[in-house]
Parts: sequence; C-alpha cells; structure tokens
Amino acid sequence: MVQSAECRVQSAECRRHQTQHPKTMASENTNPELRKDAVWNRWVVFSPGRAKRPYEFKSTSPTDPNPVQQCPFCIGHEHECAPEIFRVPPTNDPDWKIRVIQNLYPALSRTLPEPQHAPSGSVLSGFGFHDVVIETPVHPVHLFHLSPPEIGNVFLAYIQRIQQLTSHDSIQYVQVFKNHGASAGASMSHSHSQMMALPIVPPSVSTRLASMKDHFDQTGKCFICEILCEDLLIDSSTNFFSLVPFAAAYPFEIWIVPRFHSAHFHELDAEKAVELGGLLKLMLRKMNLQLNNPPFNYMIHTSPLHGNESELPYSHWFIQIVPQLIGFAGFELGTGCYINPVFPEDAAKVLREVKVPESG
Repeated sequence: MVQSAECRVQSAECRRHQTQHPKTMASENTNPELRKDAVWNRWVVFSPGRAKRPYEFKSTSPTDPNPVQQCPFCIGHEHECAPEIFRVPPTNDPDWKIRVIQNLYPALSRTLPEPQHAPSGSVLSGFGFHDVVIETPVHPVHLFHLSPPEIGNVFLAYIQRIQQLTSHDSIQYVQVFKNHGASAGASMSHSHSQMMALPIVPPSVSTRLASMKDHFDQTGKCFICEILCEDLLIDSSTNFFSLVPFAAAYPFEIWIVPRFHSAHFHELDAEKAVELGGLLKLMLRKMNLQLNNPPFNYMIHTSPLHGNESELPYSHWFIQIVPQLIGFAGFELGTGCYINPVFPEDAAKVLREVKVPESG
C-alpha cells in the first residue's frame, strides 16, 4: 500500500467551480450546468429547475425500519440458509453476531472449473463467488441501528472474506455492495449486504482507474487525495471524511473517503474500521432523517486484487452511498449521462445541517 501525507484540502475542480460561481450555493441559480465527472469520465447535467427545492426532497417509497417478521437470516433459522462460510464470533456458539454465507441464488458459480488463464475472446465461464453478509441476527435491527464497533465488525467481515478470495488467482475483483429496500434491489428485508468475486475487472472499474491514471500522469497527484472541498463537505473524522462529489450523478449521493492514501479496502485495520463505522452510521442517519428513510445502495470502490503495482499511487478506495430518490429513463440509458436535479453544494449543505440525536 502506498502511503502519503494528509490528503489535500481542496480539489482543483472545486476551486475552478468557486472561481466561476462567486455565490457557491447553487440554489441561488436555477440555470442548468454540465459538470465533468473526472472519476468515471462522464458528464452530469445539473438541472435544478426541473425539481423541488433541495431541502424538500423526500423518498416517496420509504423502507420500513422495523418490519415485524422472521426469515431465514434470523438467528435460529440458520438451517434454512445456504452453507455458511464463517461467522463472528468465529465459534459454533449459536449466539452469533454476523454470518457470511453463500448466496442461495448466486449470479456466479463457485463449482465451475476455475479459469487458469486471463480471459480472452468474448465468452468466459461463469466461475466466481456470490456471498451474503448477514449484518445482525435480529430482524428489526438495521445497519444504522448498530454501534460504530458493530459496523466496524461488518467491515472486518468483508475484509476477512476478501482476504480469503485473494487465494484464487483467477479472481480479479471483489465488489462489496448493499441494497436496502425493495426498490433498491433488496429481496430480503433483514439487514444484509453482498459480495461478488469476479474473474474479470468490470468496465466501470477499468474506466475509473484509467481516469485516475490520466489525472496522475498530468499532475503527479492522486485525484481522490485532492477531492475535498469545503462547500461539498458533510462531516469528517480523524481518518475519513464524507462529502457530496462535485459531479454527483444522483441527488444526495454521498462518498466516504479515507484521508490516507490507500488503494485496497481490505488493507483497512480494525481501529480505522470502527472509525469508519461511526461515520457511515452518521451518514445513514442523516440521510434517513432528511430524506424520509429512503431505499439506498452503497458500494465499496476498491482496486483489482491482482492489479499492477503501478496502479497503487493513483488508485484510492472509497464508499459511495446512493439514496433512491428518482428514476432513470431513455436519456440516461442512451447517453450514459445523468440528470441530477440537485446541485452538490446544496445537497451537502442540507445534509450538514441535519441534526442527529445523540441516542440511537
């Protein structure tokens, strides 16, 4: 892992934006604007005149945080699940806190022969791993109800599983993601996240790395290390900060970024995992309070497992949180450009000002 000094305070993109707009709060300007997303190399159209004011955004299909039911993920129903990979604590004690299991309906198959060579051509065997991380044994409890150390243990479970998967030379990338709420893709309401280990590097990952390499080649600096801008900042801790990205594709999109330069999420240590858990909990609670408990997705964007060491200076992992507030249609599908009705500066201000009660 490449270590650097503290990440820089402001990105060049943000400074340019402030120069172009002396009044940095975009809510004072309803004119549309196009911004280049330098991480995924795409354009985003900001069109605030198409929607309500930023502080009025609410989910119209909130998820129920306390469904009263039992399911195969609940404690005592382990026999109804696919095979277990490991649990936390790592004993056979039935009083478990976290379970990592195989997905009962996997998108990839761990039983197929493992590819022995790098993929070539346009067809590849569907070998891979699709796992589920059950984050709590109790059905009504969700991730944002857990304490920072408990969320930290979920992160450490991800890390333990990723480290296990590194033993497979054919596995190139592990995507960790969480779907919360039916409209965000969750088929089970019990709090859980998923991990997919792929024998390829997905196209969006290749695009992200290529864009960040271009920035590094031009400046000698990691783009993510320079991304922090005061107008976009939501909150921060010693080693992490949260912000709305300068060219957010989705309204109220949030990133949580390490201040220290690190290419691989699975190199996170236990102490920082607890700190990260605290900031993630705060972001989810702010989002729930302000946006009416919306369905959401989060994704951990990291580096390929067996990537070239030359990628390490410009590759920087982060967590992306996307509340599901609007749909996408033909324009987005046809162009790859997104229309966001909320300027990032406005979304960041609204989320900064949300007061989260101490309890909970």
